[in-house]
Amino acid sequence: MRLLADQQWARLAPCLPHNAGKAGRPFADLRRIIEGIIYRYRTGIPWRDLPREGFGPWQTVWKRHRRWAADGIWDTVLVQLTAQADSADGIDWTVSVDSTINGAHQHATNTARPEKDTGAACRSKGEAPATIHQTLGARGGLRRARCGWPGL
Repeated sequence: MRLLADQQWARLAPCLPHNAGKAGRPFADLRRIIEGIIYRYRTGIPWRDLPREGFGPWQTVWKRHRRWAADGIWDTVLVQLTAQADSADGIDWTVSVDSTINGAHQHATNTARPEKDTGAACRSKGEAPATIHQTLGARGGLRRARCGWPGL
């Protein structure tokens, strides 16, 4: 099952990490792994439902995707491919700004009414009463005090 054209793979392959010269088990076929990731995102299926005959074990595809996401490799690939496309004038950098005005419901705002006190804010520091403050006492030791409940 081929999801990437040969031209697309020729641009993508140099951006991907490889384990040539490294100790350990060699990587599985990278094209098959990448196409498994693409297939999964295009179809929206769970990882476990990835067709084994087309992409190999789903665990291999999932682990590679997860590791590369954690290591920032997908971000690097995106930067490299964007740079390639930009150098070939393949990206139109025109920005479109929409001036549509959207109204929000009054409860959607995150502001408090100044005329109505809800009693949730700590009057001394402007924080919730359950907030714990750590301050230095008179002798330099740490002292814990809850805002709103003196002596606790």
